[in-house]
Amino acid sequence: MERFFGGKPAAVLFRLVVLSIVVGIVLAALNLDAFALIESLKALARRIYEMGFDAIEWAFEYFFLGAVIVFPVWLIARLLKTLGGSTRERGSSREG
Repeated sequence: MERFFGGKPAAVLFRLVVLSIVVGIVLAALNLDAFALIESLKALARRIYEMGFDAIEWAFEYFFLGAVIVFPVWLIARLLKTLGGSTRERGSSREG
């Protein structure tokens, strides 16, 4: 049990209580409220979450915009290469 707590549980608990009181005094001196701090952390997490999905949405928007041009051009190039390659192969076999 002492290994988990990092010392005797009663001593560790006492230190945590004292540290919590000191931190509480500092936060009160800075005019911070525990519930306001929790709400701020929730808002921060929400903004980070939304920014992540905004970035994904931004990437997909540009992907689709480019894909409207890139994929048809690629498809046409592949078709032309395939059709051109098969006529060249037929032409070279006639010559031989």
